[in-house]
Amino acid sequence: MEEVLERANNTSYGLAAGVVTKNLENAITFSQGIQAGMVWVNTYLSANAQVPFGGYKMSGIGREGGEEGILPYCEIKTITVKIPKKTS
Repeated sequence: MEEVLERANNTSYGLAAGVVTKNLENAITFSQGIQAGMVWVNTYLSANAQVPFGGYKMSGIGREGGEEGILPYCEIKTITVKIPKKTS
């Protein structure tokens, strides 16, 4: 597995990767070690709008889709309000 990951990661790009295997341990090892923004195991092009999409290295400039895709367009603000106690 080490040689497979070394060869697969020896690129300037890392948009997506996939592995087909019956061995769950190999699938997890590959998924954790591959330098790619999206990894498919025993499937391909399976995603939905709630999942962030984007690559590593020279593949893209961030994430789109999901919460991660919208956060760069958000301006976070904290508002604290003291509400007076109600007097009867």
